[in-house]
Amino acid sequence: MQSLALFLLLFSTAVSAQNAVAVAPPAQATPAPSIRVEDATAPSGIDFTHSFGSRQLGSLLEGTGGGCVWFDYNNDGKPDLYVVTGKPLDDSMHPYPLKTKPLEMPHNHLYRNDGDGKFTDVTEKAGLAPDLYSIAVAAADYDNDGNTDLLVTGYGRAILYHNNGNGTFTDASEKAGIKVDGWSISSTWLDYDKDGCVDLFVGRYVKFDPKYHAFYAADNYPGPLDYEGETNKLYHNNCNGTFTDVSEKSGLAAYRGRTMGVTAADFDGDGWPDIYVANDKTENFLFHNKHDGTFEEVANQADVAYGQSGESTSAMGPVFADVDGDGKLDLWVTDSKFNRLMHNAGNGMFDDVSAKAGISQATAQYTSWGSGIYDFDNDGWPDILTFHGGLIHLVPQEHSLFKGLGNGKFADVSRDAGPILDVKSVARGACFADYDNDGKMDAFLVNLGAPGTLIHNVTATTNHWIAFQLRGTKSNRDGIGAHLEIQSGGRKQVAERVASSGYLSQDDPRVHFGLGASARVDKVTVQWPSGKQQVLENLTADRVITVEEPK
Repeated sequence: MQSLALFLLLFSTAVSAQNAVAVAPPAQATPAPSIRVEDATAPSGIDFTHSFGSRQLGSLLEGTGGGCVWFDYNNDGKPDLYVVTGKPLDDSMHPYPLKTKPLEMPHNHLYRNDGDGKFTDVTEKAGLAPDLYSIAVAAADYDNDGNTDLLVTGYGRAILYHNNGNGTFTDASEKAGIKVDGWSISSTWLDYDKDGCVDLFVGRYVKFDPKYHAFYAADNYPGPLDYEGETNKLYHNNCNGTFTDVSEKSGLAAYRGRTMGVTAADFDGDGWPDIYVANDKTENFLFHNKHDGTFEEVANQADVAYGQSGESTSAMGPVFADVDGDGKLDLWVTDSKFNRLMHNAGNGMFDDVSAKAGISQATAQYTSWGSGIYDFDNDGWPDILTFHGGLIHLVPQEHSLFKGLGNGKFADVSRDAGPILDVKSVARGACFADYDNDGKMDAFLVNLGAPGTLIHNVTATTNHWIAFQLRGTKSNRDGIGAHLEIQSGGRKQVAERVASSGYLSQDDPRVHFGLGASARVDKVTVQWPSGKQQVLENLTADRVITVEEPK
C-alpha cells in the first residue's frame, strides 16, 4: 500500500508539472518604451523668468500667471516661442510692492528657433516687448497675408500685433478696431461664420479692484468671487484688416463669467466651430454655433458646466481631442480639484469618465493648469501631460503624465518619465510643439514668478508619425477649424486644427499624429472650413506635409 501511495503521489506530481508547463503563459512581448522627457532649458538659450510684479504674492492679478505660444513667425519651418509675463505696476496695484524697481523691467520675450535645439532672443528687434501686464497670447494670420500675427492680452488692454513679414511686428490694435478694456485673459481665433477670415474671441476675467481689501487671514487675499464677473468679447473679421465688435449681436455678451481658459472646436460635428469657456468659481460655458452669426449656451444640457460633484470649480485649461479613438472630440478640463475628462457621447452630451479613465485618483491632490493631449510616444494613442502648482500660495508641486492605453484608458507614468517631472514648481501656462522637428512633441512651461522650463521629448521609440501644415485658400490661411481624418495601420484617427488650447496658451499649429508601427498613411481626408473635402493617399510617414486647400 505504501508503494502504491508513493507511486500515485509521484504520478500526480508529474501530471501536475506537465499541466503546469502546458498552461504556462507565452513569453511576454518586449514592453513598449516609456515616455521620457528632459530639461533642455539651459542648452537651448531660452532664459525666461516670469514676474508677478511684487516682492510677495498678494492678489488675484499676481496669482493668475502667464502663458506662451509656439508659432513660425519667420516662415522657416521651425516653431518659434513667445512667452508673456507680468511686471511691476504702480505701487497702489500691489499689496506688497517691490521696494526697489528692477533696472530692466520684466517684459515678454520672442525666441527665434535656430534649429539644433538652440534659440535666440529677438524681442527687441521684433518690437514685441509691450508696456503691459501680460497674461495670455494667441496667434493667427488674421489678414491672410502669409504671416502669423499675435494677440497679447493683459490687465487694462489687449494688443493686436501685425506681423510685417520682415521679422518685426506693429501694434495694429487701433487700426484693426480691437479695443478691449478691463482684464483680458485667454482668447482664441475661429472662423465662426466660415467666410475665410478668422474672427477673435477675447475672454475677460473679473472687474479687479486693487483697493479692495476685506478681512482675510494675513497670508490670503480676495478670490474670484470677491469681484464682479465679466462678459467676453467677440470680434468679427471684416476681411480687410479690421474687426467689428459683435459681442451683443452674437448673444455672447448676455453671459457674465470669470474666464480662465478658452478653446474652440466643432464638438458636435455639424461643420461649425463652437466655443468652450472654462470659468473660475462660475459654471463653465459651451457656446454652440447656430450658423447665423449667433450662439446658444448649452453647457448645462451637455453636462460640461460643473465639476464632478456638480459644483462650480476653478476650471483652468480646456482641450478638445479624441482620446478614445471613436472619431468624436472629447473634452479635457484642468481644475483646482478634480480634472475632468468628458467623453463625447455624440448626441450633444458628454459623460464624465475621469475616474474610469484612471485620472481622477492621481490628480485630486493637485491644482492643475497648463495641459496638452498629444501622442508623446507615437504609439497611436494620445497621452496627457499636465502641470500643477499652488492656487493662492506659492506651493510648488510635481507634474503628471498619463500614457494612453487605448479606448479611453490611461496609466500614470509620471514618476517614470524623467526627473524633470519630479521637479516641483508653481506651474501656470504651457504650450506644446515639436520644436526640433524630430516627430516627438515637446513643451514649454511657464512657472509663476520663476524661470520657465523647456521640456524635450527624448522617448526612445521606433514608432512612426506624421504631421500636417495646413494652408487655406478659400478657407482662412491657417486652416483653423479644418477637420482631419487619417487611416493608417487598420485604424482611423481624427483631429481638428484649433487655435488656443489649455491655459493661457497656444500650441504648434501643425496637426500631429502618432502611427505606431505603421510607416505609411493609407488615406487622409481634410474637411476644410469652406466645405471643400480633400483626399490624399499613400503617404510616407515621419515627415511634416504641407497641405494646400484646392483652389
